[in-house]
Amino acid sequence: MGDWFQTIVDTEATPEEAPGLAANVVDWLVADGVILAERTDCVLGADAGHAPGTRYGDAVQQPDPELVNLWSNGLHATVGRTVFDAGQGEPSAVTCPHCAVEIRLVDEYWSPVEESWHRFAPAVGSWAEGDDEPVACPSCDRAAPVHTWHWADYFAFGSLGFTFWNWPDLRPEFVADVARRLGGHRTVLLEGKL
Repeated sequence: MGDWFQTIVDTEATPEEAPGLAANVVDWLVADGVILAERTDCVLGADAGHAPGTRYGDAVQQPDPELVNLWSNGLHATVGRTVFDAGQGEPSAVTCPHCAVEIRLVDEYWSPVEESWHRFAPAVGSWAEGDDEPVACPSCDRAAPVHTWHWADYFAFGSLGFTFWNWPDLRPEFVADVARRLGGHRTVLLEGKL
């Protein structure tokens, strides 16, 4: 069965500003009743998170009355340089930020295209540790840091992310409101499953 999640990743927040931005968004969501202020054991991969509040339905397209009965139903804010991913599966493609050529990372049977994946794997793996290893495009031969490539909704690189566990689909307007609270930073919405 598994658990579903949605993560709003701020791809522009610096490590220094991420804690303050996280606190600002959490305080706003608490004040609006979208999440509860008390941190409890309601998220996966972290000690505690914020359970849905009485007005969590304002953030989602179709409220689910069963959400409050689930153990993993909270919001967790991740602060720190992180490679956020969609959980199960593999990235299917990546697009060059210079020439917009899409590079397939899996074939039609969802098997990794080793030649393509080997070009990116070391840079993806080292990004969270502080490296900004550039990757050269096989089409235009221009290099760009791995976090600037477009990852077909599988990876997002950032120092701040908000993960909603098992919530119904977030409203696009809500995601846009979060981005505004982050100072208009570029955000990526990842959806995944564990």
